[in-house]
Order: sequence, then C-alpha cells, then structure tokens
Amino acid sequence: MLQGHVLVLNRSYFAINVTSVRRAFSLLYQGLARAVNSNYETFDFQSWAELGAGVHDDSVGLIGQAIKVPRVILLMAYDRFPKREVRFSRMNIYARDKQRCQYCGRCLPRSDLNLDHVIPSSKGGKTVWENVVCSCFECNRIKGGRTPEECGLRLLTPPRRPGWTSFFHSSFKERGYGEWVPFLNIVDRSYWFLELEED
Repeated sequence: MLQGHVLVLNRSYFAINVTSVRRAFSLLYQGLARAVNSNYETFDFQSWAELGAGVHDDSVGLIGQAIKVPRVILLMAYDRFPKREVRFSRMNIYARDKQRCQYCGRCLPRSDLNLDHVIPSSKGGKTVWENVVCSCFECNRIKGGRTPEECGLRLLTPPRRPGWTSFFHSSFKERGYGEWVPFLNIVDRSYWFLELEED
C-alpha cells in the first residue's frame, strides 16, 4: 500500500507530480503538505487521521487505528508549475514502451526488463530517447554489442522522444485514481505532465 500513488498539487491546485503513499504521509506528517478531498477541503495529518478509514478505503494501520490513504495532497510552500517535457529516466522509458520488449514484443514486469542501446555505445550510440528501448534479458543477450540488423532482430517501434501530452494521458490511465479526477479537470490536461518518480 505504501508504494501506491498520490497526486501532488502546488499551492494553486495545479497537478505537478505523482509520488508514493509513503512520501505523501511523510510530507503530511512534517506539515509540508495537506491531504485534499474531492470537495477541495484540506486536512493536516492529525485531522486526516481523525477522519478514520472506511471499510472500502485503502488504509494504512497505525497503533490502535487505520488511517485512510490520501490520494491527493497539496504542497504548502510550492507555487511553481511543472515542466513541459518528459524527463529522460529508466521509469519513463518503461512507460513509453509500455513495459514491452521492443524486439520480441513480450510484455514483462520491470524486473525482467533492461534498457538497450539500439546503436551500441561502442559504435557511437548515444544515451538519448531516440536510441534507448526496453529489452528482455534474452533479446539483450542475443543482440549483445551489435545493431539489430547485424543480429537479425527487428525493432517493433522506432524509439522516439515522447510528447508530454500523450505521455501524460498514458501515465494517468495506468496510475490514476478516481479521487484525482476533480483536480485534473481544473486545467486542460495537456498543459502539464506528471513526472514519474523512480520506485
């Protein structure tokens, strides 16, 4: 439960990030954020804990009680707006490729995937969106330090830098919660993107 996802808002109620439940509770407890419900009411840690958790709520056990997992938090001292580009990271490459090996097409858990340079570094390939793809261990072993053509493999989709609008929509679809909806309708969803954090 602590690895679940929480939508993070800046002081203007614009969505700026997605974080883990563990991090959200830490921010709440330190007074750096407040939990937000779908009626835009905010709660500090104590008042949120006093609400209790319903039978069907995701919750975390505390001594003598269960506390409902906040799905939206508001940062108390952050008023900046999000970037308009997708951060180049391992997690975002997995998200772009939908955790599918770009050579054999198998959809696998992250633990069974790695990243592959289409044009190997040893042949001048750069570590950029357009040259890095998800690969299963078997295809990566077959490919080795060669290009796909040299070893008889074919890319399912040429790697590209993702556009932040389409990237946001796919990220939300995979990771979103119903409690996020009121906050996503505040502005055009394409205005901002969610930076995915490494787990």
